[in-house]
Amino acid sequence: MIGLDRAIQTKKLNRTGYLNNSYVVRQAQGFQWWNELSSQEKMHLVEQVTALDLKFASELFDNYARKAAQAPKHKLVPPKVKTIPKTISEMENVRIAKQMGECSLRNGEVAVVTVAGGDGTRLGCNGPKGTLPIAPVSGKSIFHLHAEKICAIQQRYHTNIPWYIMTSKTNSLPTQDFFKTHHYFGLNPGQIRFFTQGMLPVLDLNGKLLMNSKSNIVMSPNGHGGLITALKDAGILNDMKIRRIKHVFYHQVDNVLAKIADPVFIGYHLMEDADMSLKVVKKRHHEEKVGIVGCVDGKLQVVEYSELSREDMYAKNGDGSLKYNAGNIAIHMIGIDFIEKACQRREEMLPYHAAIKKVPYIDKHGNMINPEKNNAIKFECFIFDMLKHAEKSVIMEVSREEEFSPVKNREGEDSPDTAVRDMVNVFGKWLHSAGISTPMDCHGNVDGLIEINPSFALDEEALRDKIYNKQLQHDGFLYLE
Repeated sequence: MIGLDRAIQTKKLNRTGYLNNSYVVRQAQGFQWWNELSSQEKMHLVEQVTALDLKFASELFDNYARKAAQAPKHKLVPPKVKTIPKTISEMENVRIAKQMGECSLRNGEVAVVTVAGGDGTRLGCNGPKGTLPIAPVSGKSIFHLHAEKICAIQQRYHTNIPWYIMTSKTNSLPTQDFFKTHHYFGLNPGQIRFFTQGMLPVLDLNGKLLMNSKSNIVMSPNGHGGLITALKDAGILNDMKIRRIKHVFYHQVDNVLAKIADPVFIGYHLMEDADMSLKVVKKRHHEEKVGIVGCVDGKLQVVEYSELSREDMYAKNGDGSLKYNAGNIAIHMIGIDFIEKACQRREEMLPYHAAIKKVPYIDKHGNMINPEKNNAIKFECFIFDMLKHAEKSVIMEVSREEEFSPVKNREGEDSPDTAVRDMVNVFGKWLHSAGISTPMDCHGNVDGLIEINPSFALDEEALRDKIYNKQLQHDGFLYLE
């Protein structure tokens, strides 16, 4: 039996040329419990190792160590931002942009890409984050809310919008099952495609693989920048070209207020003939954990909050406002041609970043350890790194209250409770604009619960046109469908 085990192991490893790689020798701890494993566990471990590019993982670690030692200082300056319109001239630009965006939607040139690789365990949700019940009155899931927006846009512009959803290997099947169970939320199953992002091994601070069982190597998704190669590898990019898609609207699943395929944003992107564009909101305060958009050494870039110097974090303008306050909300327009360019120049345009984390693992004795301090390195690439390679970009400022409410924490800031509050406040604002009284509490939030289905009214303007009965009242509970 041992001979068979060795034969399987040697055949698998030799097939990819890893057996003679000195790095694998240094990673031999992954096989130290080999004789204790079942046949199924052995096969799983061998298949994990053969699927890994261990040489690449070693190079990532060496690059991380070198960059950490160098830590160069870059010059950061605020970017040029299309601010929220206030003047008649700015409002006219919005009107023109919206017309261009609507034309592109009617012509079927825009696809939606949703990044949905996370799970909802931190939120108390037993499944992918997109399955979290969140709607204020109906309790519909995040996926359901986004699907309803796409349905409403299709109805308004008499078009079809392909929806591509990037999952992780761990939540791919549950996500697809969820859509099937809910009959794709009224959308045509043929317009929805699921694909998975890549995975990378998690290393300890010495560059060795971490195990969380005697037969499993700790893996981690390769970041939202992994979208670009995943689009190509899964045949999605080719599918887009067959459908004659020219531009991608990109967003992350957990932002419940995302304006899916916003025609104004699409129009600004088109007006500037941009490669890649993004939306931003003003930061709440100096230390808010959100990346900021700036020009670094003359190139547009998103600087993560963890990489922002304290000097830049607290820098102010002459009027006392934050100097670097353009907070990235992970909403982009990206041209298909630019995506193809990124596929060809992946290493240059999408470099990997190291994140130091606390990751449970088993020690050399096979005991599970829950570390009290950071012990591991995860490597990710970020889609916004492509910005520095874009010849033209548009940065569009939007209202946080109307377009940005992510669900990241179980409680407190950016939690399900704040997401529900923010949705109710948006719907209350629409009602107030339509002449309907909306009582407020002592904190300035709408009192009670409101939900407006996008098929009833996709936006504030549509609601004003729809409501003829000005006697409608919000008595603490209102659902318009």
